[in-house]
Amino acid sequence: MTTELKNDRYLRALAKEPVDRTPIWMMRQAGRYLPEYREVRKEAGDFMSLCRNAELACEVTLQPLRRFPLDAAILFSDILTIPDAMGLGLYFAEGEGPKFERPLRDRQSVEAIGIPDPEDDLGYVMRAVSTIRRELKGEVPLIGFSGSPWTLATYMVEGGSSKNFSEVKKMMFSEPQTMHLLLEKLAESVTSYLNAQIANGAQSLMIFDTWGGVLSPRDYQEFSLRYMEQIISGLTREADGRKVPVTLFTKNGGQWLEFMAATGCDALGVDWTTNMGDARARVGDKVALQGNMDPSMLYASPERIREEVETILQSYGTGTGHVFNLGHGIHPGVNPEHAKAFIEAVTELSPKYHK
Repeated sequence: MTTELKNDRYLRALAKEPVDRTPIWMMRQAGRYLPEYREVRKEAGDFMSLCRNAELACEVTLQPLRRFPLDAAILFSDILTIPDAMGLGLYFAEGEGPKFERPLRDRQSVEAIGIPDPEDDLGYVMRAVSTIRRELKGEVPLIGFSGSPWTLATYMVEGGSSKNFSEVKKMMFSEPQTMHLLLEKLAESVTSYLNAQIANGAQSLMIFDTWGGVLSPRDYQEFSLRYMEQIISGLTREADGRKVPVTLFTKNGGQWLEFMAATGCDALGVDWTTNMGDARARVGDKVALQGNMDPSMLYASPERIREEVETILQSYGTGTGHVFNLGHGIHPGVNPEHAKAFIEAVTELSPKYHK
């Protein structure tokens, strides 16, 4: 699958190699804020039908790249593909987000789930990866991803999104062995899933630990970080003759950057609650950093967005090792022209930090 990359700025920054400017991509860059995405979503019928159709998933992955000078594409999929393949009955309730018909609430239900075969049970994701990689024609690298075991477990035990995480924490505190069994199965599933994405053409990986920040420091290390470290140690780290970098992102996990940097990952996602300069001072040259503008800033005027970009670039300082991004996914109500102003600000303002 070797194609010479025309723009490898993103991979170079993750490897802390010199770049001419700070690379940029956006979490959820293929999504509801784009009218062309909404058209394709309508055509697909529903969200999971869109994920399961390789051609349509490829189309929406490429849409933001046609509009904006982005430095990476990210696979269009969902973090809940693995729990769905484990037979929990995933569905999306209108206006409520993902739900599971059969949440895991006891030892017996956790013992009953198997490890999905990524090429068989999740073959539609692999078809999307290989289709997107082919259609990118080496323009920019393709990022594959998964949810972290802890984050997937929260949805599987709660049965959907949660505000207080009472069910998953009840299991964690009252039946820790059951929780560890679930996390063990998920770590094994995520490792094989991500390795299959690499085999099908993903050139970089991201692990989204969306709910790691709801844990205490001790529980974060035991129930979240430990399993991400396990995954990293089991990943294929080279493909097409170059390193496949891994980025870890724990939302609201700024207080644990040093522990995260010690897992063997190449980069850390940083949300807007942590100052970029402080993050860099704390992790030193150990890892690259990705982030970290508040997605709500995209509701501001283009001038204000530009100011914020300059502030973050200044905070990180000179030299490589920074991938510009939002601190979480772009909001559906954002005007695409504001996203454009954001991306243009990074491309125009960042070269002076790389001289």
